[in-house]
Amino acid sequence: MTVNVFAGAYIFMLAAFAGWVVIGNVPAILHTPLMSGSNFVHGIVVVGGLFVLLNATSVLEQSIGFIAVLLGAGNVAGGYAVTVRMLAMFTSSTPVPAHHAKRRRAIHHAKKA
Repeated sequence: MTVNVFAGAYIFMLAAFAGWVVIGNVPAILHTPLMSGSNFVHGIVVVGGLFVLLNATSVLEQSIGFIAVLLGAGNVAGGYAVTVRMLAMFTSSTPVPAHHAKRRRAIHHAKKA
């Protein structure tokens, strides 16, 4: 094994331990907002996985890159799904006056376009 493999393994283990310590110390009430707000980190994982995948020279490197892209994309999609559900908890359940409902529908249709 080369020095690069040992350095890569060391960096991976250090990052895994640091992530475990940081996430493990987050209070339960802040965990969902924190994780949904950090979707950009998973985007960086996808970019890094694409970089590995595009520069892969062996089947092992291609497999690792593909798995990184697949898991990173799943994290991004799941994070946004959690964010949408979390924001839905803050919507009002009281009836909306008719003049406000028209405006909300117009804004909703404008966002879809």
